[in-house]
Amino acid sequence: MKKNPIQRNIDISYKLAGQFEETRFEKIHNVIFENSNVASITVAHEIADLIKERSIRNELCVLGLATGSSPIKVYEELVRMHKEEGLSFKNVVTFNLDEYYPMDKENIQSYYYFMHEHLFNHIDILPQNVHIPNGNIDAKELHQYCLDYELKIKEAGGLDFQLLGIGRTGHIGFNEPGSHYNSGTRIITLDHITRVDAAATFLGIENVPRRAITMGIATVKGAKRIVLLGWGEHKAEIIKETIEGDVSSHVPATYLQDHKNTTFVLDAEAGSKLTRNKTPWLVGPCDWKNELRNKAIVWLCQQTKKTILSLTDKDYNDFGMSSLLAEQGPAYDLNITMFNKLQHTITGWPGGKPNAEDTNRPERAKPSKKKVIIFSPHPDDDVISMGGTFDRLVEQGHEVHIAYQTSGNIAVSDQEALKFAEISERINPKSEETQTIIKALSGKKEATIDTPEVRQLKGWIRRGESYAATRYIGVEDTNVHFLDLPFYETGRVKKDKLSEKDIEIMCNLIREIKPHQIYAAGDLADPHGTHKVCLDALFEALEELKEEPYMKNCWVWLYRGAWHEWDIHEIEMAVPMSPDQVLKKRQAIFFHQSQKDGVMFQGEDSREFWMRAEDRNRDTARKYEALGLASYAAMEAFVRYHFNNF
Repeated sequence: MKKNPIQRNIDISYKLAGQFEETRFEKIHNVIFENSNVASITVAHEIADLIKERSIRNELCVLGLATGSSPIKVYEELVRMHKEEGLSFKNVVTFNLDEYYPMDKENIQSYYYFMHEHLFNHIDILPQNVHIPNGNIDAKELHQYCLDYELKIKEAGGLDFQLLGIGRTGHIGFNEPGSHYNSGTRIITLDHITRVDAAATFLGIENVPRRAITMGIATVKGAKRIVLLGWGEHKAEIIKETIEGDVSSHVPATYLQDHKNTTFVLDAEAGSKLTRNKTPWLVGPCDWKNELRNKAIVWLCQQTKKTILSLTDKDYNDFGMSSLLAEQGPAYDLNITMFNKLQHTITGWPGGKPNAEDTNRPERAKPSKKKVIIFSPHPDDDVISMGGTFDRLVEQGHEVHIAYQTSGNIAVSDQEALKFAEISERINPKSEETQTIIKALSGKKEATIDTPEVRQLKGWIRRGESYAATRYIGVEDTNVHFLDLPFYETGRVKKDKLSEKDIEIMCNLIREIKPHQIYAAGDLADPHGTHKVCLDALFEALEELKEEPYMKNCWVWLYRGAWHEWDIHEIEMAVPMSPDQVLKKRQAIFFHQSQKDGVMFQGEDSREFWMRAEDRNRDTARKYEALGLASYAAMEAFVRYHFNNF
């Protein structure tokens, strides 16, 4: 496919900033960046260059814009360039992809509100040049309204640049599976998965509209230039299917394979399942570094259904790994190296085994009694994600501190809060504060922000549940810390940016405890969630404190949340759990009662968090067993973060 001069220039800039190496498997041009921030800034600069180029020629620049979490950083960078570099939007005309229906523009869940909050309120675009589908248009006028929307795009000269995200159904805009390639702007019924993904923003799937107005596939493909953003591990599967699969109405984004000027801009996690990344040895020559070698051997075991030590030279050759065999073989040597590597990750002593030879153990033997901080983004991630390891650390006599980074108040339902408020009223009927809370909850309208009093009550509920769980495991209340990081306290799903105050709170706790171990949620695949912000807060604090003497002896271990586990080849410490410990972990999770039986942010997985955690831990143990390692009831896994180069 011959690219035009503009596309070639864009390719050069993307190649410099990201990874650029298409293969025969791929049918859409794509670039992969180390992280979504760098990728977003690069895309924003492409848009800015187009705006300036059109301005010099005294022409309009017509942009098609997307909403959702993916483009937020792009808009932030455009706003920065406007404020700091004088980028003007006076020659820009915008058309948004979609809007929920019905939806008031003043509703904080509306895309009208989203676009003004993130972009339009902060730049000099002319109000008459902003076009967002009207979610309040009368149903009888919808058909003509959609035709008129198409006409306005045509009258503006067509879309010069279309920014897209992608849903897990493969939708672009709200063009759900089944959408026709010739479709125009229209009303559409949202797929259940799309509504599930939006449920967190709407505080429950029951509040998510069932329909939306969207530009059609033909409208999108009419753009001269298309850039699709894909962030996070949860997008990896649909990204692979879109880029490497056949064109199909079942995955509407595959229609972009027929567009001559489309680029998918991905972060490492979103691009992780592309063949060139997941199994690069099937694509071409490989640089067989240790990490890639380990990944390939685990994959080979899964393909052959063999244990590590039973793999043969023929297995390596038959499955495209002959170059590894030639460089580092024979199979016997490769197998022994990999088996020992995994064997050495297993330990029943997550704080280190006292007076033991620790050369091949994941943790140090000294000091025998360590100071430990477990950072938990929400007030239940500690027990959900590493409850067994938490229990082991306490049982083995380490000084364990739990630090809950956020209050978690937004995850408490109004019904749960009202229940506690009414109990308080019965205890003290004259309490004005209780009456204020009951009144606020009883009269609360959909999509409104909780009052400070209600947020405080919901935070107290999560705090009380946390104390119950930590006491059950055996931690003194004095070792339980509620940081209530300010970035979280907005009363909405959308949080503030990380601030110096957040970092200061993290630093102060670390300075106070001077830990030998830190555990933290390493959900790196979630670029906009609370876990990712909490991890960034820790990384910033570590950077600030890394020269402190006590930090030279501090190791950081990252755990995963309720949805994903580390890949086997990534794991550096695996802590086995007995059947009794599995049950004890379950009970600790049960103390978080507001998050049981209909939790607000359930996601598409209908299992409760304790079920997800147990299944994940059992699955990790089964994978180790299938590779020929010892059999355990369950295992929790960790990866070490090397912040101080030791």
